[in-house]
Amino acid sequence: MDLILVDPAALPPEAVLPSAAQAPALAPKRSRAPSLRIAHEPGFVLHSYPYKETSLIIDVFSRTHGRVALVAKGAKRPHSQLRGVLQTFQPLAVSWTGKAELRTLTGAEWVGGMLPLEKSALLCGFYLNELLVKLLARDDPHPALFDHYVSTLNQLAHDEPAPIVLRKFERALLKETGVASDFSICTATREPVEADHIYVLDPERGPRPAHPADIWPRVSGKTLLDMEREDYDDSTTQLQSKFLMRFLLAHHLGGASLNTRQILIDLTQL
Repeated sequence: MDLILVDPAALPPEAVLPSAAQAPALAPKRSRAPSLRIAHEPGFVLHSYPYKETSLIIDVFSRTHGRVALVAKGAKRPHSQLRGVLQTFQPLAVSWTGKAELRTLTGAEWVGGMLPLEKSALLCGFYLNELLVKLLARDDPHPALFDHYVSTLNQLAHDEPAPIVLRKFERALLKETGVASDFSICTATREPVEADHIYVLDPERGPRPAHPADIWPRVSGKTLLDMEREDYDDSTTQLQSKFLMRFLLAHHLGGASLNTRQILIDLTQL
């Protein structure tokens, strides 16, 4: 076959260069994802610690965004407006920006409306906060648990019996994080738990009949049923539920110790 040479100058322009409609589109420049801006979110400070010379990192439990870590820039300066606001057990309206795991606090306002915790109730409050820090994943919203936390603080502030208040919160926490079983169903038989039987509670599965070789805490079926319906009037239920929840929390904490829990045990036998 003979090669035919064609002079490009002899061709019309559209035969040499593609039209704008035909030309391949240039890939658009990738823009950075916008920072997340949250304004006036209900929240509580769970814990704070120094960051650099004048700032703090605060661990906040928020209602619709879960547990978040925020940098409070300049919060340690003597005249910072944040200095007196970022207190534990006080309801706040919190604002922040950022999309990384560590975000920037842009504002915090005291909402009010709650009595302060005092004496043993204050220690119980720190226990609640330690549980939340160690058992809640970051950015995992739990609005129902947040509401339960607010209710628990109010009950402690009004001197309601701390052991019962704490048992209810511990149970709610395990339920919300998806590791609590139904205490009213025996896992071995799939039948309802019977009040006059003795059980142990498998942390991963739920109640089953107790065996002589079991080293887990033994509880009556009545205790399990009482706990399922949040009825702690019976003194035996109060005692057995204390040891049962201590066992379950230790399991789900994976060996991590609770400093405030040990203090409570030493001081008040909660």
